[in-house]
Amino acid sequence: MSGNRTPNDPRNPGRTEPTLGNLDQLDRPLPRVDLDDGLPQIRVEPIYQRNHHNQPPEDDYDPRPPRRWKIPLLIGVAVVLAVVAGMWINESRLRGMVPRTDFDNVLHRAQVALQQGHLDGTDGSSARELFEAARALEPDNDSARQGLNDVGRAEIARADAALQAGKIGEASDALTNARELLGGGSDVDRLSEAIAKAQVSTGHTDTLITQAQQALSDDKLDGPDGAAALYQRVLSAEPDNAVARHGLDQVGDAMAAQIQKALAANDVATAASEVDRLAAISPNNSQLPTLRASLSAQQAQAGNALTDAINEGNDALRAGRISGDGNDTALAHYKAALAIDPNNAQAKAGLGQVAEALIVQANAAIDAGDADHAKQLLDQAEAFAPQSADLIAARARLQRPASQPVQPSPQHMPPTNTIAKADVATKSDQRSDDEGDTTPPVALTGQQQIQVADMVQRARQAAARGDIMSPPGNCAYDLYRGALSIDGNNPEALSGLQALPGLVQRQFNDALRGGNLAKAGSLLDALDNLSPGDTVLAISSQRLASAWFDQAEQQLDSGDRNNAAGSLEQGRRLSPNDQRVQQLLARMQGGR
Repeated sequence: MSGNRTPNDPRNPGRTEPTLGNLDQLDRPLPRVDLDDGLPQIRVEPIYQRNHHNQPPEDDYDPRPPRRWKIPLLIGVAVVLAVVAGMWINESRLRGMVPRTDFDNVLHRAQVALQQGHLDGTDGSSARELFEAARALEPDNDSARQGLNDVGRAEIARADAALQAGKIGEASDALTNARELLGGGSDVDRLSEAIAKAQVSTGHTDTLITQAQQALSDDKLDGPDGAAALYQRVLSAEPDNAVARHGLDQVGDAMAAQIQKALAANDVATAASEVDRLAAISPNNSQLPTLRASLSAQQAQAGNALTDAINEGNDALRAGRISGDGNDTALAHYKAALAIDPNNAQAKAGLGQVAEALIVQANAAIDAGDADHAKQLLDQAEAFAPQSADLIAARARLQRPASQPVQPSPQHMPPTNTIAKADVATKSDQRSDDEGDTTPPVALTGQQQIQVADMVQRARQAAARGDIMSPPGNCAYDLYRGALSIDGNNPEALSGLQALPGLVQRQFNDALRGGNLAKAGSLLDALDNLSPGDTVLAISSQRLASAWFDQAEQQLDSGDRNNAAGSLEQGRRLSPNDQRVQQLLARMQGGR
């Protein structure tokens, strides 16, 4: 630690003292000195010092540095979750980015037809038909729904143009289409009133009155061409027309006479419907209070008998007494209930369950090789469920047996809440394998295979258009049946036929959301034919009834009493005991 002595230093007194140097910058790092001596460079790893305070036992100690891969992994997982969440939230947008050849083609054709003014038709090429077909392919697609709305607005424009050109008939047709697509609205109401006034102002008053008088003499009271509607069209333009008012009173008297006949025949359902119509058309008719009192008395009596018949039918169904001789079977009791009220939803559903139970028994008989008994059961079911999808599938199995029996799809299997059906399933399970149907399938010619494939493809297209039960011969139902008549074991035809009820239900929901109540009613009837006894029918029926009641209220608010009466009648037919029936009737009688 002593410095070096320099003998020739004149300042050196002759003795060198020891020194430590400058201690002020002792804690600073030494400057890096790069020495290039021409030798290879050697990198020395730092020595990891052990922590003697927290050092684990020597046997468990791991001298490797701590792992740092967990943080990037967590970040990656978070990114993946974020991407998945984004895809789920934007599902509709992402679906729109995926190519959809069939849907896009139909939608494009619909838009072209709309631009060309081809709004409605029956050949499948109009804008309305094509937009409905696109909506059937993708019920939740906004473009198809907006397209139908655009068609409705175009029909409004066409009605306006026809009215200005003096083409009252064309304007009326366009207005009818617009009302079906838009479900009403201020423009529809405005055009309805304008067309009625135009008919009067163009000298149609005498013609309308003559037509109304002829309809009254022919006992044609209801409907758009009935006496009531014709007289009301005159009064909407000329409220003080004495001839039309007197004619409407005559219509009321004729309807009262019809109600008396229905009550005398114990036809409570018809009498109730006619009373509602009379209250809407002629709320001040002098016979209306008496008719209501007589109707109430008969309704109370018939209601008790109806309830008893339905309950006894349910008990017989649960006990396995499906059909047969005697009056204590489910079939007999449900028929008795329908004799009291032909439109009773519970009785119709019960009859559908009887049909499904018979079809289940027929399938079991086919599996057991008892074709004659199976045919008898299917004939019984066909008497009151002739268009059941399961019935057609069972008949196809019976006519064209295969090595592996075709079973109904799970979503359309009949309810299993009856003892009879449980017994059938148990007996079927107890059969040995060698008792099954082992008849080989019938070979088809090449021409038949092409024909079946073509019919199945056309059936799918018809179903997508919404042509389920009509037009005859070109609807999905008839095409699938035709395919099965050639090849009873064709899996595509069988699955397509049995999938029709689910498709019809989706189209019904879409029509109901779009306010197209007439189409929803048609689809509900189709569903009733395809899948009788399905529990969803009662729910769908009530939903449609509520929609009709809503429309009746809107029509009453706008002063359209005639159409309100029609909407109320439609809703009442579906749900006669709904409390809104009496509320709407009270509004009609009070003129509110």
